[in-house]
Amino acid sequence: MENFEQEGEVQTSTPPTSTVTSGQAYQVGAKLGIAAKSLTAAEVTAGATVELLVEGVFAVTKVGSQAWTEGQLVYWDDTARRFTTVSAGNRLAGWAVLPEIGAGVNETTGHVYLDGCARDNEAT
Repeated sequence: MENFEQEGEVQTSTPPTSTVTSGQAYQVGAKLGIAAKSLTAAEVTAGATVELLVEGVFAVTKVGSQAWTEGQLVYWDDTARRFTTVSAGNRLAGWAVLPEIGAGVNETTGHVYLDGCARDNEAT
């Protein structure tokens, strides 16, 4: 097919920050993804692009005080740079893959399925 450009699970993007860290979530406009590799400030300044994984299951940083249930909607808080179950002011990212039983302040890792179609304030 002559018009095919790339697979949809990984998308090439302009770096959203002056440096990029592999494995961290980044929002570029309406797109939300996990960086496939790190970029230095010099690479970003030189015009390098970043590959964002926009679909798949990832271990991510979550709000420590939240216990997630399996299948619960999960949102991206771009200000705090972590995932949350709070919809207000945040972007729907996907859903919790596993129940995150602990809700203590040190329970900051969650497992989320990014569906490749992040959306603003969608609570249902």
